[in-house]
Amino acid sequence: MSKIITLLKKDFLLELRQQHTFFGILLYVASTIFVLYLAMGQPESTVYDGLFWMIQLFVCINAVAKSFMQESKGRMLYFYTITSPVQFIISKLIYSSVIMLLMVLVSLILFWVLLGNPVMNPLQFIGIACLGGLSLSLVFTLMSAIAAKAHQNAAIMAILGFPLIIPQLLLLIRLSKSAFGEVFREGALLQITLLLIGLDILVVVLSVVLFPFLWKD
Repeated sequence: MSKIITLLKKDFLLELRQQHTFFGILLYVASTIFVLYLAMGQPESTVYDGLFWMIQLFVCINAVAKSFMQESKGRMLYFYTITSPVQFIISKLIYSSVIMLLMVLVSLILFWVLLGNPVMNPLQFIGIACLGGLSLSLVFTLMSAIAAKAHQNAAIMAILGFPLIIPQLLLLIRLSKSAFGEVFREGALLQITLLLIGLDILVVVLSVVLFPFLWKD
């Protein structure tokens, strides 16, 4: 656990030293939502829901892509000598999740300020948004690890990630409709939530099992 915490401190210190990257993503989020405001004003709930998740998808790609892309070959060799692959991938998963949760909260604030708040249950929508941000970050962190071994090709991350993320996006869009007042049959929301959590656990397990093989390459 101490090595995971040390690796997390390293990632956050690098983030503080390279603030242009972090603020660049924030500018991307703010400018995208502002353009939507200029183009659409305050959209209806269905459009609002779809736009929110599409923006989170592309924000996640930009925020998580650098998780492994910024690690040079020499630095990875150094990490290979001081830590285990499981500790390394867990630290990356936690780091990406924290960054993505922050981006989700910033997006929510900007959405509510610029595009209005048609959500009938804000607390429920915040919880769903955080769960969705966590799900997206876990998938794309694993894809980033695979892409980093393919000559730093970010396109591979998108190609591999989109087929995996589409089912999660559909579930998230469906689940978040409950916060806009749509009525579901009894037990449906719980089933969808448990399915999303199960997919997240599956991604974490796959990361822990598969990353050691990438680590040895």
